[in-house]
This record gives sequence, structure tokens and C-alpha cells, in this order.
Amino acid sequence: MHVQDVTEGALRTAIVTGGATRVGRALCMRLARRGHPVVVHYRTSTAEAESLVAEIRSSGGQALAVAADLVNEAACRTVIEAAVAWRGAPGILVNNASIFTRQTLAETTEASLVAEFWPNFFAPVLLSRSFAAQASGGGVIINLLDRRVKANDTRFFAYTLAKKALADFTELAAVALAPAIKVFGIAPGPILPPPGQDMAYLKEKGGKRLLEDALDPDAIADAMDALLGLRGSTGQTLFIDAGQHLLGNGV
Repeated sequence: MHVQDVTEGALRTAIVTGGATRVGRALCMRLARRGHPVVVHYRTSTAEAESLVAEIRSSGGQALAVAADLVNEAACRTVIEAAVAWRGAPGILVNNASIFTRQTLAETTEASLVAEFWPNFFAPVLLSRSFAAQASGGGVIINLLDRRVKANDTRFFAYTLAKKALADFTELAAVALAPAIKVFGIAPGPILPPPGQDMAYLKEKGGKRLLEDALDPDAIADAMDALLGLRGSTGQTLFIDAGQHLLGNGV
């Protein structure tokens, strides 16, 4: 399903949080190739965001970089308002920005809970609310989750808890925003190694899998494409983890 601008017949703007690097970059590139103007949100990756915008523009697409630290409601509004000011009512919101901290329950503090919950849960909720208020022609929201929403991985306690909350929000928002806006989730397994590590690290530490399918950022972009083209569905989550969520914690 291409999300159309009902007034001009053009493809509507897509917003990708955390869009400058890693999986977010692949999602921005895919949306640009689909013909959507793309808002590339970033926090500190200024050079990467500017490079991506230049690459999209050089290929004939439209892109805008927007900086915001998603730690309060005002910052979330800034991202949506920038998109509206640039190209009018947006049609797609991809809540991709995230942080990921290894921390057990015993190590969890008030400050660490807040730090994990803002980008991983609070910001997607508030961004979705602002997006829905502006998306006059309808639209699609896609939340990036984690295969851990089907597991109980206590090594990343606050992160896992926030993603589980976002998974529940995905279903609840699908009800609250129907029929105008569809809401979906994508739950990846291990896609890229942590910064400073190589793919050998990911292969060793990534856990057991049922399939040998390659997992990479383009696999997540493929899932996004599938959801954008899906008819008759909302509130669904696609697990792109080679079956890992079926194995429980799979660690």
C-alpha cells in the first residue's frame, strides 16, 4: 500500500526516527526508493544524517534531516512539526530510534529506567500521538520492537521491559487509531553487531536460530515494504529473527 497524498496525488512523507545509521539508514533508503519524501531524524549522528540526505537527493529523492533528542514531549513534537512544515501532513511514521543497555534488575535504577524508556517507549507513544493528529489523509505507523518481546531476557531488563510495553502499545494504538491509521510492529533478531564489533561477534553471540536466512538491515526494510503493502490487517507484528522468538530466550 503506497500512502498517497489525497490532495496532490503524491506519495506522502515518511518519518524515520534514528534514521541516519544502521537499520534506520536502510529504512530511509528503501522509503526514498519507493518515492516517499523522507524525514531523517537523528540525535548526534549529524555527519551521517547529512550524508544520507545528500545521497537521497543525488538519486532524485527528497529528504530532510531533523535533529532531536527524544527525551521529552517537546522534542517529539519538533520532529512531527518539522515534517509538516516541510511537506504537509506525513503518511508514514517508523519508530526506529532506540538505545540498548546491558543491565540486570539488580543494576536497574530510576535513572536507567527513565533513560531506556524514553527512546524505547515514551517517545514512540508521543510521536504516534502527534503523527495521528497531523495525518489527515490516514497513514501507517511501524514500531521497531525486538524478538525479546516473546522472551524474558533478564540481561537487558529495562530495555526488554520497554520493548514489551511498545509491543502492547502497537496493538492498543491499532485499536485507538483505526480505521484511519494502521499500526504494525517489526521485531528483529540480531541484525548488526554492536559498534566496534564485527560479524563474527554477532555469529558467536547472536543465539540459536531455526533458519539460515541472512539477517541484515535490508531484511527489515523488506518487512517494512510488506507491511506497507498489506491489506486488511493492523496491529500485527512481523518477527524477522530466523525463528529465534520461537525458542524462548534463545540465548
